Amino acid sequence: MPTIVDEAVVVRLWDFSETSQTASLFTREHGVLRGLAKGARRPHARFSGGMDLLTRGQVVAIVKPSAELATLTEWDLQEVFWAARRDLGSHYASLYFVDLIAHAITDHDPHRELYEALVDGLRALGKPQSDSDALPANRGDDTPEGASAAGEGVSLNAVRASVRVQWAVLVETGYRPVLDRDARTGAALPGAPVLGFSPVAGGVTSDPGQRDAGVWRVRPETIAVLRTLDGATAPGPTGGGATGDAPGATSARAWTGAARLLGAYLCEILGRRPPSYAPFVEYCLKIESPVSGG
Repeated sequence: MPTIVDEAVVVRLWDFSETSQTASLFTREHGVLRGLAKGARRPHARFSGGMDLLTRGQVVAIVKPSAELATLTEWDLQEVFWAARRDLGSHYASLYFVDLIAHAITDHDPHRELYEALVDGLRALGKPQSDSDALPANRGDDTPEGASAAGEGVSLNAVRASVRVQWAVLVETGYRPVLDRDARTGAALPGAPVLGFSPVAGGVTSDPGQRDAGVWRVRPETIAVLRTLDGATAPGPTGGGATGDAPGATSARAWTGAARLLGAYLCEILGRRPPSYAPFVEYCLKIESPVSGG
């Protein structure tokens, strides 16, 4: 019965009894670990007073290959992600992040880079923002059908963090979007004011107009944001470097469009919408759409 010691974030938590808890932990070196913390809430137990959702700590666990749940023997609380408890937008974003982990990652499958991206994203939600980082509500005609405008002052931190976490999920699970060429034909992308994104082909393509419902229309500035994360160096469709010379590539509209596009793509890959996806989009992303469909 191997004993592991690892850093972890609590991504799911259930009460097993008055004093015990069942937890799903995303660990740095061992992936998702599900375990039973017997007596976690008892006085003087080695669990820092009990485990809590959206906290980071060091876990000690006994893993039995024949058992569905590991036995969690210690939990040393090291960090509380307070933004998720103090700000509604950060709360919805945090729940969406851990929902993605729960739905996209299989148990005991290590993803160190994704773990680091999750921790960085949760920390980013708590960073102070300037007035320029408060997203105004959308007052134009670019809101998707059925969408209501977001309230004033939604933090751009939450939107940027969601782009980075979603990108990390896609990369770590083998679904990195194709951004440097037409994903359907392999040809160079046109220098057009509108591009397409095919979830089936897994990347950017030419603008289908209104003819193909299976391809989402996106702005070049949305793709430019993703290229900054991809680290690509090939020329982009705007004629500039692929790391983001498009006008407005770092604007609120571009980041929001990128967050919506990656979220829609992840839902297509997963075959369902995670439970927290709708409130996250409703509160944080109903400001601008990439163009349509994402």
